[in-house]
Amino acid sequence: MGATEGSRDTDRRIGRRALLVGGTAAAVGSAVLARDELARLWWRTPGVEKPRVEGAVDFRGARWVAASDANWRRADRPDDYGIDMVVVHVTQGSFASAVKAFQDPGHRAAAHYIVGKDGRITQMIRELDVAYHAGNRSYNERSVGIEHEGFVDRPEDFTDAMYAASARLTAGICARYGIPVDREHIIGHVEVPGTDHTDPGRHWDWDRYMKLVRQAGRALTRA
Repeated sequence: MGATEGSRDTDRRIGRRALLVGGTAAAVGSAVLARDELARLWWRTPGVEKPRVEGAVDFRGARWVAASDANWRRADRPDDYGIDMVVVHVTQGSFASAVKAFQDPGHRAAAHYIVGKDGRITQMIRELDVAYHAGNRSYNERSVGIEHEGFVDRPEDFTDAMYAASARLTAGICARYGIPVDREHIIGHVEVPGTDHTDPGRHWDWDRYMKLVRQAGRALTRA
């Protein structure tokens, strides 16, 4: 049945109001986006950075050991670079050898964290900063890197204590930055585009790990 003249006029008035309201909302949205972009640009300005406390850690219980300045880049994440990913690595060596490598300026690489077989966690680079860990600049800028002590071909290196501690660490990172707990956002080094690395390897139990990360995330929300 066709609309009457009166109802068509009412429809047009509603349409104009919706357009005005929609336009106002769009303008407000654009202003918010512009403000957010200005904030990001502000943190990229040379000489401007967030307050820092020497030796502070982002994960409670982690031990701080500073990596060489040559192995990371100062930043103010997530304001200048959004964080939406965790990258899982394996050291291909001992805990001590990984710490030594990350303190070596000639190594030219380091991750934010190292998790030992015994579950101890050492932080070597602040999450604020860009670690050279993924071999891909874009992925470095958007991710937090976690090394795990051991070798990819020795499944016995991936202990219960390591899985549990790493899962709590990853759950905390995901909660801080609103990262989805899934395999699109929690990846292995082997999955980074352009890499020639194979870690964490076929013995890393992704199903077990993701289950532990989800459990740890739920515990955080209850705390």
